[in-house]
Amino acid sequence: MRDILFVLMQYLLPHHALSRLMGYVARSNLPWVKNPLIHWFVRRYGVDMSEAVQSDPSRYANFNSFFTRALKPGARPLADGGGVVTCPVDGTVSAAGMLQRDAVLQAKGHSYSLAALLGGEQHTANFVDGSFATLYLSPRDYHRIHMPLEGTLREMVHVPGRLFSVNPATVARVPGLFARNERVVTLFDTAHGPLAVILVGAMFVASIETVWQGVITPPTAGEVRSWQYPDSSAGALTLARGAELGRFSMGSTVILLFPAGSADLDAALTSGAQVRMGQALGRTVNAA
Repeated sequence: MRDILFVLMQYLLPHHALSRLMGYVARSNLPWVKNPLIHWFVRRYGVDMSEAVQSDPSRYANFNSFFTRALKPGARPLADGGGVVTCPVDGTVSAAGMLQRDAVLQAKGHSYSLAALLGGEQHTANFVDGSFATLYLSPRDYHRIHMPLEGTLREMVHVPGRLFSVNPATVARVPGLFARNERVVTLFDTAHGPLAVILVGAMFVASIETVWQGVITPPTAGEVRSWQYPDSSAGALTLARGAELGRFSMGSTVILLFPAGSADLDAALTSGAQVRMGQALGRTVNAA
């Protein structure tokens, strides 16, 4: 009953106003604001500060810089082997497997369409009958996002939407949640075909940013925005497997999409499985 009430309440809350308020607090450099908040957060969620480059919570300029903290070199080694698809984040598997034509599984009894997720039909054909992995980042997790494969950036799309919580209770009860929440879709070309890495916003997410564009949201636009990166563009870039792609200020979800026949994901990627950035999620099949 408690979970049901929590989900129902979210339909009534001013999602973006609450997230903007959290953003103001998270960016505050005032010691009497940021230090108690960071120390409380470390205790409440059991954050392992020994992995961080800066292990002293009081040394961070604000809550955002703590939340997106860098880890020590070697804290997340990349899995060895040719064709390995590495995990882009620390987190928990929400769902993973094969798409049913253009339907992506959200949770038992719920799915949503590729077109709804990607913000239109333009790229859906690339991923029909492909594979996917939906990875939930809890508050205690490392919140930088890394490349699962080497890829060349081709397009980025910002799709406005709601900011429902992405915790398991909400995911199980809000139909089409990941296609309703605000999100940033990044599209890459790889040696194994197209790759989509989708950064899904959530309640209290103060910002979503990428390494090439900086902060994408906030502010929240009223319509879909897109950026193209052709080979001739000064903004075009290739990111190595394991390179940082972006980061969340507050926790959320990352969704990976692979074309049909391009990747075999590990059968152990079942709902609730814990994953760490850099571990093997599976292997590529054939180069494009």
